[in-house]
Amino acid sequence: MTASIRKTFSVPPLGCNCSIIGDPVTKQAVVIDPGGAPERILREVQQLGCTVSHILHTHAHLDHFLASGEIKKATGAAICLHQDDLQLWNNLELQCRVFGVSYVPALPPDYWLTDEEKVMLGQVPIVALHTPGHTPGSISFYLPDDKLVLAGDTLFRGSIGRTDLWGGNYEAIEESIRERLYSLDDTTRVITGHGLDTEIGFEKESNQFVRA
Repeated sequence: MTASIRKTFSVPPLGCNCSIIGDPVTKQAVVIDPGGAPERILREVQQLGCTVSHILHTHAHLDHFLASGEIKKATGAAICLHQDDLQLWNNLELQCRVFGVSYVPALPPDYWLTDEEKVMLGQVPIVALHTPGHTPGSISFYLPDDKLVLAGDTLFRGSIGRTDLWGGNYEAIEESIRERLYSLDDTTRVITGHGLDTEIGFEKESNQFVRA
């Protein structure tokens, strides 16, 4: 069984890639990184015929959360995050002020994800891989049946996430990419937090920051 339902699109204010992943049988779905535009996200979910059970966050920077509260209010879905990003979550309003973005109050996380924990969508597993470095609690969400990983701001096409923001650590992000992401099959598709998709094999060969 594969998660053949997948829709990824950029949302404001900073062009975060938001993804809807769903089980084609049960139509149960997750929304990953609802960074903004809650009306559009909910419309996309409706058009896919899905019901949202979880809101998954790769990390707690402002541009990956702004629509979370509205999505939860509309769907009742559980907001999920790694606990090491709690401090960032508690300072979302400050983050918004620093970047000049209007703060939309966020509801607190309902559930703390742990490394290698599975979130099941019917028969479709989504595995949470703790990949710290961009933030302490950064998570990449891996769909083994699809050879697909949603890496948030850890790995980009030809680049890596910033480590000069709150909680960033270059050594940690390098280790996360080498040990966790580059250990995946070379044909694994990567949905990045911003910009174009890539593949693990391509990044191992050509990423200017972290080579295999």
